[in-house]
Amino acid sequence: MAKMILSMDGLVLKEIPLDKERITIGRKAHNDIQIDNLAISGEHAAIVTILNDSFLEDLNSTNGTLVNGQPVKKHFLKNNDVVELGKYKLKYINEAPVAANADFEKTMIMRPGGLKAPPPAEEAQARAAAQTVVGIEPEKTSAPVGQATASIAAAAVAPAAGQAPAAPVQQQLPAVIQLLNGPNIGKELELTKTLTTLGKPGVQVAVIAKRPHGYFLTHVEGAHYPIVNGNSLDPQAYQLEDHDVIEIAGIKMEFYFKT
Repeated sequence: MAKMILSMDGLVLKEIPLDKERITIGRKAHNDIQIDNLAISGEHAAIVTILNDSFLEDLNSTNGTLVNGQPVKKHFLKNNDVVELGKYKLKYINEAPVAANADFEKTMIMRPGGLKAPPPAEEAQARAAAQTVVGIEPEKTSAPVGQATASIAAAAVAPAAGQAPAAPVQQQLPAVIQLLNGPNIGKELELTKTLTTLGKPGVQVAVIAKRPHGYFLTHVEGAHYPIVNGNSLDPQAYQLEDHDVIEIAGIKMEFYFKT
């Protein structure tokens, strides 16, 4: 299990195992890692962990967050990275093999009123190259870090409490989401990537994680949780079922298995 080692002036203060999907860092008492220092914002940063991978996100802190001496907004943590918050340092330790992060670089952002439909031939080529459909576009990794809101996302590997696992026949079937409203109604995206991020940065963002035992929807950003079949989700990952209707950032879409 990955962990963070908190230190100040070379003195180790504590070790924190990254045993939760999301761990917050800040001056206020409700944070998982509380650092009672005026240089630290009330809610300074967060660490999101997906299986063996962890991501650091600065939560618009006053004094900023550094990783290996460089200011960051969002950062894919690597073994021995040093996170600096004022005089405090958090060293990231993870000796597990690091998964290829190509899936995270091609997360899909749904933008109402976004791209126009390309010609059929170009659309087929785009699907193969970047898993893109109209109204759902890949996040541009060259964008300023402050605009890359949805480049990281948390996704649980277990279903929410009380929810039955997906039927075995569905495990081998590819899944698709189809837009049900908006200017790009009817457009589809096949969920071939490990993580597919949906929503509108700054408003509402969620992620669909593809796992061997099913597809899981998890809230990432925004005051309101995604709605599935008319019911608002909670912080737990929700295992999607055939023909579930999802609403994120005002856009409705249907999740279903291709047969």
